[in-house]
Amino acid sequence: MFKKIGPGVLVAAAFIGPGTITACTLAGVGFGFALLWALLLSIIATIVLQEMSARLGIITQNGLANAIKNELHTPWIRNLFMGIILAAIVVGNAAYEAGNIGGATLGLNALFGEENALYYPYVIGILAFILLYMGNYKTLEKVFVTLVIIMSLSFLLTAMITKPNILRILEGMFVPKIPTDSLLMIIALVGTTVVPYNLFLHASLVSEKWKSKDDLKTARKDTFMSIALGGLVSMAVVIAAAAIPGKEVVNVMDLAKGLEPLYGDSARYFMGIGLFAAGITSAITAPLAAAYVTNSCFGWNVGLKDFKFRIVWMIILAIGVVFLSLGIKPIEIIKFAQVANGLLLPVIAIFLLWIVNKTSVMGKYKNSLLQNCLGFVIILLAILLGAKSIIKVLGIF
Repeated sequence: MFKKIGPGVLVAAAFIGPGTITACTLAGVGFGFALLWALLLSIIATIVLQEMSARLGIITQNGLANAIKNELHTPWIRNLFMGIILAAIVVGNAAYEAGNIGGATLGLNALFGEENALYYPYVIGILAFILLYMGNYKTLEKVFVTLVIIMSLSFLLTAMITKPNILRILEGMFVPKIPTDSLLMIIALVGTTVVPYNLFLHASLVSEKWKSKDDLKTARKDTFMSIALGGLVSMAVVIAAAAIPGKEVVNVMDLAKGLEPLYGDSARYFMGIGLFAAGITSAITAPLAAAYVTNSCFGWNVGLKDFKFRIVWMIILAIGVVFLSLGIKPIEIIKFAQVANGLLLPVIAIFLLWIVNKTSVMGKYKNSLLQNCLGFVIILLAILLGAKSIIKVLGIF
């Protein structure tokens, strides 16, 4: 089974970061189980888009940015789009990185106390640096499988100790409701699950793992299982947060404190371990994705151990550590990145859908009618949610 596990685990680990956990915590505290349907839709959308990305990576043995670049034949259009993609992914991931390291830091605070909190960002940074510097995909994969299993168990156990009402959970999942003032929260849940940089990361990683078209079936199974597990973890956080009696919650450790009077120290430790695992996995995947995108945009075609590749992820990692050391609140950075992601998603999804429909690129493996219909619905929903968020933020109505 472990031999067949692939990049899907890294994708799941990337979207289950501190941002997801924060958004899910606030959704559960503010709206109970009412927004579980939004998470379910997000998970389905993620599976559909990531499958397209993985298929593209295996068939072309190229990253998404490379595929787009090869199909844009007018130089100024190609350069413009490559510039937009490069800026969006690299700047976005730099913003995320502080939040990722901050999330892992909160996890260490819960486990070991706040006496040495000043040093935690550096500990996380060094750990992420070592794992990335080794530049071995198989090693990264093993580390991620272990951390994702630990993270999943931590959050699922946290949800189980709250003894939730199963019928109300099912109602929240399958009966869509938009409670008052929940729109930005829905957008945050979508933006934190369907992550644009994951589409680039997945296409690049599958070509590291699999070289044959015969591996498509394995890649699809890997994508479905990993993202479904990630979705289950997100829902577990919402369910746990819904059990908090008070409403004074601004981050995930407040969730642990809120559960403590009812469920004892176990809640704090489960949340701490889960948050640390979520933070460290995302602290590795964000710089990795930025390096892959830069690699494609500049046409370097270099490996994980190349100096140019390493310089990109080192810069992203350093920005994350420095931002956090300067005392910039990770929660605010995370929120900003989530909303930006929700707005960026339609653009990247349109690029992806366009590429996987080109016979010159995909041959007989191009999208089916059903995949196109699902893709169009996802893009339409992403555009509507993005437009509504702009209207809401600017206070037009």
